[in-house]
Amino acid sequence: MKETVAKPFLKWAGGKTQLIADIEKALPKNLLKDEFIYIEPFVGSGAVLFWMLNNFPNLKKAIINDINEDLINTYKVIATYPHKLIQVLELFQNEFYLLEDKIDEKKEYYYKKRTLYNTRKEDIITQAALFIFLNRTCFNGLYRVNKNNEFNVPMGSYKRPTICDKENIEAVSKALQNVEILCGDFEQTLNYVTNNSLFYFDPPYKPLSETSSFNAYSKDEFNDKEQIRLRNFCHKLEKLGHKWLLSNSDVKGKDVNNNFFDDIYSKFSILRVKARRNINANPEKRGELTELLITNTNLTITI
Repeated sequence: MKETVAKPFLKWAGGKTQLIADIEKALPKNLLKDEFIYIEPFVGSGAVLFWMLNNFPNLKKAIINDINEDLINTYKVIATYPHKLIQVLELFQNEFYLLEDKIDEKKEYYYKKRTLYNTRKEDIITQAALFIFLNRTCFNGLYRVNKNNEFNVPMGSYKRPTICDKENIEAVSKALQNVEILCGDFEQTLNYVTNNSLFYFDPPYKPLSETSSFNAYSKDEFNDKEQIRLRNFCHKLEKLGHKWLLSNSDVKGKDVNNNFFDDIYSKFSILRVKARRNINANPEKRGELTELLITNTNLTITI
């Protein structure tokens, strides 16, 4: 039987699966020839993490981090208690499927689970199961919290979403055995570097407009001041001799006079790559746009 390859266990607005080919072209080739450590300070759904773990045999160890405590708890539970998590998810899935044609009861079930999740009083395994359940059943897999850190995304319109992907959870658990999982500010990852370290940054994106902000991903806003603090961290890594790659929104694509990223990362290589926007409530506003890949590797290729 073919072994299941680990892939993201969450639906995630801004997930990087579609940009993997572009990211691969931008990686520093010399660094990857020898053993290296991979560090991802904003792990999100881990699309790049799992791709790296699956495709680079010289990857000695990975360090992942995120400020979202509920997300990191879910990673830790999958790594340590995959089968206990699967049991709870199978229960949630069976209960949800029984309500397939009972819209009102289905909504009641979803909002009860959302309220329970927001109490954050459950054990770590149930809390992780609630995180995955809400991700799989909410509108567009969006993760959004208010200032009180309460998840507030409404229910989606799925009939029978996959809530428990047993094979993938087991594969992810296996993949995470050589991954150190941290929770906190991105700058703490500097404590884990070695001589051959590669950073990949996928921070909350700078919104393209006032109405398109989906980065209320934690109770603390990742605003322009934070974007500049991240840039300063990248400069520090450059001075220390570490390689890094960063993705973000292309605000210039929306407004040709907006040079925010072109200015603050002017000393580095900035690439514009094509991506698709899939989270707008209006289908007509979804579609192709450009995003940025920024790196301190001197690139001689065209993406």
